[in-house]
Amino acid sequence: MRRLALLTALLAPLAAQGFTLDAPIEQGRLIRGQTSPNATILLDGKTLPVTPDGKFVFGLARDAAGTITLTENGAATVLPIAARAWDIQRIEGLPPGKVNPDPEGLKRIQREAALIKAARSQVTNLAGFADAFRWPANGRISGIYGSQRILNGEPRSPHLGLDIAGPTGTAIRAPAAGRVVLAEPDLFFTGRTVMIDHGHGVGSIFAHLSASSVTVGQVIAAGQEIGAIGATGRVTGPHLHWGVYWGAVTLDPQPLMPTPAPAPLP
Repeated sequence: MRRLALLTALLAPLAAQGFTLDAPIEQGRLIRGQTSPNATILLDGKTLPVTPDGKFVFGLARDAAGTITLTENGAATVLPIAARAWDIQRIEGLPPGKVNPDPEGLKRIQREAALIKAARSQVTNLAGFADAFRWPANGRISGIYGSQRILNGEPRSPHLGLDIAGPTGTAIRAPAAGRVVLAEPDLFFTGRTVMIDHGHGVGSIFAHLSASSVTVGQVIAAGQEIGAIGATGRVTGPHLHWGVYWGAVTLDPQPLMPTPAPAPLP
């Protein structure tokens, strides 16, 4: 009874509003909402784009804390952000220059970070974000979002994506419809890299590819092949690093997926 009362209390603010959300207010989550057509939605005072049929989206960072305020047509709802526990992942055997880059490597990293930032900053009217996402590749989950990374014994930034290990050449397919906003053959950390804009600030980044079959500006259908798993960039073996972002906020792809993960190919 106590759990039912708590759940009722948490859902009461949403029931009082005209919008619904498809995910809990939780660290690292992409949250998609539905409101009435022509409604105005604000997140912490900033207007969110809304599709003609009332869909909107936002994301919460790994370390988000406190509350958010969603305002629909002037009526505000304050929602607490639930915390998550994060794993620790230790990775050994990386080339030392990939863990502690030299000055030239640092300059290259800065140039490439600017390219990725520019690609992530695009906000378009595409609506692929609103559809059900699908697994981009068959394989074993070898790295999860949010885990603290220890590289060659040295603490580094958390891992902000989902790693799917598989043989080099395993097909990678778009998890949702969109448009290619970056296709680079060799970035310092991520190797051959593709980014797809799914609309309203939501996008995917695919890293460490052995090959890619798309170009910048190309419109992509959900499930369309875009490249192949590889071991380029900073890796210890072939895998796909798949990241999902909302603007500058990097999110957890795994809650978007149907379960279980697709089995590795024979």
